[in-house]
Amino acid sequence: MNISASGSHTDSVNEFILLGFPCSWEIQIILFVLFSVIHLLTLMGNEAIICVVCWDQHLHTPMYILLGNYAFLEDCYVNSTVPNTLINFLSETKAISFTGCFLQLYFLFSMDSAECFFLSAMAFDRYLAICHPLQYATIMTGQHCFNLVISCWVCGFLSYLVPVILISQLPFCGPNVIDHFVCDSGPLLTLSCAPAHMSKLTSYTLSSLIILLTFIFILISYALVLLAVLQLPSASSQRKAFSTCGSHLAVVLLFYGTIMVMHVSPGSSHSDLMPKIMTSFYVMISDIIFNPLIYSLRNKEMKNALWKALEMCQVSLAAGPGEM
Repeated sequence: MNISASGSHTDSVNEFILLGFPCSWEIQIILFVLFSVIHLLTLMGNEAIICVVCWDQHLHTPMYILLGNYAFLEDCYVNSTVPNTLINFLSETKAISFTGCFLQLYFLFSMDSAECFFLSAMAFDRYLAICHPLQYATIMTGQHCFNLVISCWVCGFLSYLVPVILISQLPFCGPNVIDHFVCDSGPLLTLSCAPAHMSKLTSYTLSSLIILLTFIFILISYALVLLAVLQLPSASSQRKAFSTCGSHLAVVLLFYGTIMVMHVSPGSSHSDLMPKIMTSFYVMISDIIFNPLIYSLRNKEMKNALWKALEMCQVSLAAGPGEM
């Protein structure tokens, strides 16, 4: 991917200024501390899910393997945005290089796409487990699960390659101020010195297709799951199925509700405060409060595995290095 800052179209702009949240220095410090704490808790929550899924043999099933990959994807997502945002809170220039900006854009949209595919795979897994329980073990074998995981990663990171290349080849000759705290496609397209109809159409169309098609697939999967759950004979079985699928569906609605406002709404403006609010809500709030907590605290198997891991850590610490 050629996103070098060299060339005639980048002679005037070799870096961009991420405006972030313009406010007083005291507010910047408060935001720095707040974002730092949330970032740390996000990493801890997702890392706990990853470690427990790897450690507990009972969780080596397609459902939890997909969940572990999803948690790792969330960690990658926040690490591609938050560290640079934290630096900008304390920086006077708030600059990001031309190459760094487009790398951030690529990883942001690639991981958004991969997240769509992983949520679709998790919905498909729940559909098979509940609607076709007798065929589930035959269909969702270890090899098929592995292929599904690899497909989500590969498709996610290939899907937005062309739009990023097209946008990076546009002429940028000033101004270079992006009214956001991340490099988003909308603000970058508005900074281009030449018409960017093809880049804008490609970016918007591809984003909309990935978001809407996967969302429709997930809704259909859970609609079929709901019909199957309502036909279960016992109330306890219905509650267990609803609890498992409800956690997934809560994350789905939160994620898609946010990215549809950010990337699909045709009337959304990229120069007002809304993109910043929606992005910060998704990156900083949903990743810690909703994703790790929903998937762990609302899942009995995950809670039991977490408690076992904590108990083993306490025993190991109590025993001391000499007795281990």
